[in-house]
Amino acid sequence: MSLKARLQDDMKTAMRARDAARLSAIRLLLAAIQQKEVDGQTTLDDTGVAAVIEKQLKQRRDSASQYAAGGRADLEAKERFEISVLEAYMPAGLSDAEIDAAVAAAITSTGAASAADMGKVMAQLKPALAGRADMAQVSARVKSALAS
Repeated sequence: MSLKARLQDDMKTAMRARDAARLSAIRLLLAAIQQKEVDGQTTLDDTGVAAVIEKQLKQRRDSASQYAAGGRADLEAKERFEISVLEAYMPAGLSDAEIDAAVAAAITSTGAASAADMGKVMAQLKPALAGRADMAQVSARVKSALAS
């Protein structure tokens, strides 16, 4: 079953259970997926859907931190709940050792020697690790590996 079909089934389940908060989070995600499909005039596969979920998660994390800084615990709690709902649809994350191994392999295969070659390394890593690792952390690991 595709990720999009699973989302649609879970939306129906949330409707039947009258779980308004979960239903809202899933509907917002499905709307974002549909918008991406309309903009690109294509149908997203599981990788594309995972990219949309990752983008939504980043937006929710940013919002939650802004709400926390503004003293709005009620809105922060809502965002945290939506994060927990969306994270259930993400593929299993990679461990630190697996990320380090992928970074080392990419550096070796591209022949990168300095921070100036970081773009080549990240271009190779992004398709392989997208959705399975936080790309900001991967970028930091590449930067530190190239600096040493």
